[in-house]
Amino acid sequence: MTQPTKNGQLLYPESPSQTAGPYVHIGLALEVAGLPPRDFEIGPEIATAEAAGEAIEIVGTVIDGNGDVVDDILVEAWQADAEGLYQTDYRADRAFRGFGRTAPGEHDDGQWWLHTIKPGRVAHPSGAPMAPHINLMLFARGINIHLNTRVYFDDEAEANAACPFLARVPAGRRATLIATREHGGDTPRYRVAIHLQGPRETVFFDF
Repeated sequence: MTQPTKNGQLLYPESPSQTAGPYVHIGLALEVAGLPPRDFEIGPEIATAEAAGEAIEIVGTVIDGNGDVVDDILVEAWQADAEGLYQTDYRADRAFRGFGRTAPGEHDDGQWWLHTIKPGRVAHPSGAPMAPHINLMLFARGINIHLNTRVYFDDEAEANAACPFLARVPAGRRATLIATREHGGDTPRYRVAIHLQGPRETVFFDF
């Protein structure tokens, strides 16, 4: 529906948004929904073993305002490569894809995984390098507009302290964006808990 403006031009208002609903996994996470995947399905493998850079795993949970794990969350991730460069187009046959999608399975207790590489430092609009990070978007029941957040790494303390983007976040809340490295295992694993509400609410961004 268009609306006329004062000069006679037509204005197209923003399309309304709605919650992801109960069928989001059928469309976007087929294996989690118990359906056969499509060719070149977008999944939790952002990078293969052939990708340049340090291979890592991200393990996460999303927790609601009551302290309960959100087991039907859908998470999309977008990140730079090891050189700090974003892919300008997605191709499933690349060793590094730059984009992934993940959701907890039926028996995963609300945990989801990403298999990727640690991203390089992307330039901030000011020109200064930002700390390594992964961008996340969250979709779930009751969330009318998807939530944007980031994951930073606790073993990048120097880069985190100098990051101009993190500097805009109140000091007392920066820890909500930091994933903790777990020791042991062949591949470094980082764990993050995203809180949707409450005193430990994760920082979300309007972009």
